[in-house]
Amino acid sequence: GAKGSPLELALNSLYFESDTPALTTYSEAMRIEESGLAQPIPLYVRFQSRESPIVGTTLEYFDFRGLEIASGRRMAVLGECVLGSRVAASMGVGPGDTVISSPESVFDLAGVYPLKMQVVGVLKPSYTADDGAIFVDVKTAWVIQGLVHGHQDMDAPEAAAGVLKREGDTITANASVVQYNEITPDNVDSFHFHGSMEGYPISGVIAVPHDQKSGTILMGRYEADDEVSQIVQPETVMNELLGTILTIREFVVAALLLVAIATLATAALVFLLSLRLRRREIDTMSKIGGSRLSIGTLLVSEIVAVLVAGVLLAGLLTLLTVQFGEELIRALLLG
Repeated sequence: GAKGSPLELALNSLYFESDTPALTTYSEAMRIEESGLAQPIPLYVRFQSRESPIVGTTLEYFDFRGLEIASGRRMAVLGECVLGSRVAASMGVGPGDTVISSPESVFDLAGVYPLKMQVVGVLKPSYTADDGAIFVDVKTAWVIQGLVHGHQDMDAPEAAAGVLKREGDTITANASVVQYNEITPDNVDSFHFHGSMEGYPISGVIAVPHDQKSGTILMGRYEADDEVSQIVQPETVMNELLGTILTIREFVVAALLLVAIATLATAALVFLLSLRLRRREIDTMSKIGGSRLSIGTLLVSEIVAVLVAGVLLAGLLTLLTVQFGEELIRALLLG
């Protein structure tokens, strides 16, 4: 993908998580294919439908991930989609139903309408991120973005009101022409590209090398200083992430240990000072007939009561933090 955070690229491409990384173009997939070193699988992970990621890709992705169809079939034309098992169950839809893409922003002024997509298949559970995704052809993802669109035939007599001017075979339409927001057998032929596909955006490419040597050569071609793209190995990226997490955990554990030691030392100091201040009181209890066992039991019970009260208070504060901490922090930051 485009140069940037390797972790963000890996998470977006393999788990459909994190924000959309810096976009590259479809020419990168063509570049890998022309090299003959690997099979490119383009990915465009940017849009959603009811908070489920819409993954624009090709049919090769299903073979690469070993995904099988539970019901229906794979997508074949524009506007068709295949659902992961978890998405299909949560939405309650299956082959023959439809799902609608969500706008990127409530205040989207670009005029790109949500696309109504036909569900043609549901995948078997794979217990991976694929179960929570909606798969479409990469061209359908471009339709969602508005880069590929279809509209009524401007040559037809009923479209005369939408014609701005005619110059020979060139027809210029005005703003009254409404783009289709659903792809059907009747209008699929009207959908067309503007410009070359090479410049169309994608979020990344999965390069599947033919062998280890081809993979090494391909990685070497992306090491130049003036290279605008990067190639990453997911295993290496995730190992680095886990290493960072484990290092942070060690620091957190060490910090908690130091805090615990300091807290215990402070508590012990407080109790010792309390005993010294109460020496006369203890002597008085002894003089009026209190045994050492009774006096010791009384002092220990006081210490236990303080500790129990502290634990209960800490538990209450922890519960309140879990329930309202996120909203409180957001209010403090935004307020």
